[in-house]
Amino acid sequence: MARRTVGPRRSDSPRTYARSTRIIGGLSVLALAGAVVWDLTNDGFWFRHTLFTALVASLIVVAVTAAVVNEVLERRRRERWSVLAQYALFELVHTARLVWTGLLELAGLAPEGELEDGALAAGSEAVLDTPRLAAAIDEMLASADRREHLHRLITRLRAHGQEVLGRWANVMVNSGTYAEIVDRHVELYSRLYWWGSVLDESDPLEEHLNRPRLSRLSPATQASGPIEDEWLRDNLVAIAQLAESLDRSSFELAMQIVPFEWWAAQLPDRPSTAEHLGT
Repeated sequence: MARRTVGPRRSDSPRTYARSTRIIGGLSVLALAGAVVWDLTNDGFWFRHTLFTALVASLIVVAVTAAVVNEVLERRRRERWSVLAQYALFELVHTARLVWTGLLELAGLAPEGELEDGALAAGSEAVLDTPRLAAAIDEMLASADRREHLHRLITRLRAHGQEVLGRWANVMVNSGTYAEIVDRHVELYSRLYWWGSVLDESDPLEEHLNRPRLSRLSPATQASGPIEDEWLRDNLVAIAQLAESLDRSSFELAMQIVPFEWWAAQLPDRPSTAEHLGT
């Protein structure tokens, strides 16, 4: 029997959390319906096994009650600070977008021209084209100048990610609704830290040279030995694609929390043309 790889337990979708209590409630209702049908077709069994009947009834009541109470409490918790949660998610979206667009621009694959509706989609398409992105990053890593720009970019992104996490992580992880998607963003920042430390060791910036030499030893090289450019390239591709995925999924979740229609409804009513003219 194969053992499960140790790592974070995550669902396939960041919105799976919303289904858990509903599944429990649905199964409980099905069990209750089955028991009612069974009682109508063969009530003798339940009369002969009164203790078992009482236990089943109690379990069904407890399961349904727990599912309903959990769903109501979680929904009230989400609604109570939904605008704050949306704001925090927008910050996470912005940070993830800085990551993948920054890497895309440094690789020379950013769409040219004005920022229009199709520019972001074109950028996403370029990031998801793995062979093309990998070839562009190979070319980037072969240039000492662009490699230094990459190092500085990762340093800035890592610092910005730490700032955003420090601001919102404590709030978001207190709700099961948002804890998992925040954990996915933490994975992104952890990868940036990991590979930023590789560059700190292999290609230290001038401002890093004053640090104690042993402090520049990277956790990545400490764990796995010398890092080749091919492995660094593959991880940079993975970072860009993870950031693009988090950009899309977090934005979709944010717009589900507080729809655009709600924001539009908060605008003051504009006077009609007649009222505006005073007639």
